[in-house]
Amino acid sequence: MLTGNYAINMDAKGRMAIPTRVREELVALCAGRLVVTAHTEDPCVLIYPEPRWEEVLPGIQALPSMKKAARRVQRLLIGHATPTEMDGNGRILVPPTLRARASLDKKLMLTGVGDKLELWDEQTWNALMDEAPDDEIPEQLETLDF
Repeated sequence: MLTGNYAINMDAKGRMAIPTRVREELVALCAGRLVVTAHTEDPCVLIYPEPRWEEVLPGIQALPSMKKAARRVQRLLIGHATPTEMDGNGRILVPPTLRARASLDKKLMLTGVGDKLELWDEQTWNALMDEAPDDEIPEQLETLDF
């Protein structure tokens, strides 16, 4: 289970160090082999442990290609998917196309969302966390007790 928020930095070459606790989880889950790709709606980068990506990929490929929205999802997720591996220092390289798409610069926020990680520009993340939701609370959330 990938959880937590981590303020991290990216160097000029687009490399970022995975925090130690997350790095240890990723080594146990996938020996540090990851797939980075675009998010379909939000301005962030998704980071999947390779085994989880291999579970998700068939579902993306099976989307009906006659539907414009499905083709968009396939192009974003599969088209941007880049296999990567953590180096000896726990760093990964975020490809320039993904950095540009998510407006990633030096200051980043890495967020665990269960089976994957999200990588955000720190200012974008903070603004998102400060804004009020613009839609109704899903029915499933109404029954949860926090």
